[in-house]
Amino acid sequence: MDEQVLRSLIKWPNVPHCFGWLALDRRGQWRMRDEFAQANQLAGSVIQHAALNEFISRNYACDSSGRYFFQNGPQRVFITLDATPFIARIIPTASGPQLSTQCGTEIKPQGALSDEKGNIYITGIIAQSLSDQIDSAVFTRTETLSVALLHDHDLDLFSDQSKVLEDACSFRGSWLWNGKYLPIEPIHSAELSERFYFVKVPSN
Repeated sequence: MDEQVLRSLIKWPNVPHCFGWLALDRRGQWRMRDEFAQANQLAGSVIQHAALNEFISRNYACDSSGRYFFQNGPQRVFITLDATPFIARIIPTASGPQLSTQCGTEIKPQGALSDEKGNIYITGIIAQSLSDQIDSAVFTRTETLSVALLHDHDLDLFSDQSKVLEDACSFRGSWLWNGKYLPIEPIHSAELSERFYFVKVPSN
């Protein structure tokens, strides 16, 4: 969380929250959703400005109700999630591949999930900012178990390292990650938000 953001929260503590105007899509892109987009259930416009994308990512956090938001100065802008709070990318490095969220934070994987539509979700430890339940100007940086939809551009890389068997409407098996086999388990997409404690469409 940026220092200037924390200072603005102390200076203006009671700015009304904002809902519906910002979304995170399935490819890890932040989208602006104006009144027309909201009224017509449209995805909204992808934010192209690099500095704004970085600002949102640095000030992305979660409250005690599982609602994710962007702390825009003194205003809390709650985010509509197309899938999960994080989107995972496989990033090649000199020491081997790494998993990273749309915010650039590392995912320490513990396993993967496969849903009824063939989507792959990475489960693991992710560092994130949590809002204090009592004092909205206090944030705790902590590592917690969370879930991230794997970007569709990385599905082939994942498949190359996986061994799966069909299981009812999904798949079960294992995938090789940096020399270690991790489990792939089936899940229904409707179960994700309750299991990993997040709200896809926050409201007041």
